[in-house]
Amino acid sequence: MESDQPTDILGEIGGFVARIHALDPHAPARTELTVRVDGRESSLMLSEPVAQALRLALQDYHDPRDQGRCDHCGGPRLDENFQCRDCGSFNGVFGQMLAERAYGYTEPEPLPDLPGRHSRHEP
Repeated sequence: MESDQPTDILGEIGGFVARIHALDPHAPARTELTVRVDGRESSLMLSEPVAQALRLALQDYHDPRDQGRCDHCGGPRLDENFQCRDCGSFNGVFGQMLAERAYGYTEPEPLPDLPGRHSRHEP
């Protein structure tokens, strides 16, 4: 399986740290982050603004493949059609509509108007 990670993840992390640190260059570095990738290692000193930016970046990241959790089993693997890859259920209104269309669902005939208060016709 091929990886979509950047070829130089250490350089990407270092560049992120440098960009954020440049905004507040006098903030003291208090946290050390060591990252090892494929036998290469990089140790970076992080100021509080850089550490906070890294925490927020990690918390706010949303993988475009993440369609949410299954309403039925709670699994995290919904496909692009909102079908759960774990239990096979369709999720939400859109998923239900797709399931109905896929299985040949047809809308029922409308009910006839009945005389009374809710009738569309005047007596």
